[in-house]
Amino acid sequence: MLKKKKKAGCKLNRSQVVAVRLDPKLHYLTGLAARKHRRTLSSYIEWAVQESLKHVCLNDQGRSVHDECDSLWDITEPDMFAKLAFSHPELLNHTEQIKWKLIRENGALWQGEMKDGLWAWRVKPDCLIIKALRKYWEAFCAVSEGDEDASVLPGWKGRGLDNG
Repeated sequence: MLKKKKKAGCKLNRSQVVAVRLDPKLHYLTGLAARKHRRTLSSYIEWAVQESLKHVCLNDQGRSVHDECDSLWDITEPDMFAKLAFSHPELLNHTEQIKWKLIRENGALWQGEMKDGLWAWRVKPDCLIIKALRKYWEAFCAVSEGDEDASVLPGWKGRGLDNG
C-alpha cells in the first residue's frame, strides 16, 4: 500500500473564487492590460476591482468603499453585518433588511434597562451585545430567509426605544 506523499510548505489562504462574465472584446482587452502589468488575468481583475473601490462613494462626504474598508470589514459575518447595518442600512438587500429589523426588535441582543416592568433598549452600536448576536446568528438568518419560524429567536418582554 502506497502512502500519500506530504506536500511541502503550508496551505496558503487564497482569494475567493468568483465567476465573472466578460464579453469577448472586454475579455481580450483585459487580457492585454494584464500582460502589460505582467499579471495573470485573475490577478489583474482583482487589482482593478481593488482600485475601483477608491472611486465608489458610500456617502455625501465623499468617503469611498476603500476609505471605509477598515470600519466595514470583519472576519466574522455577524460583526460585519452589524457594521454595515449601522453605517449604511441603505445598502442592505431585502432579506438583510428583514434580518436587521428582527435584530433591532429583539431585546435579548441589546443593553438596556427595565422601564415600567418591561425591558427597554436603544439601537446603537455601543448597546449591541455582539456575543448574543453571534450566538443566535444562524437563527436570525434562517428566520429572515423564511426557513424557520420566529419562535427559534431568543425571547424577551419589552420594547425598543428609537429603533431605527
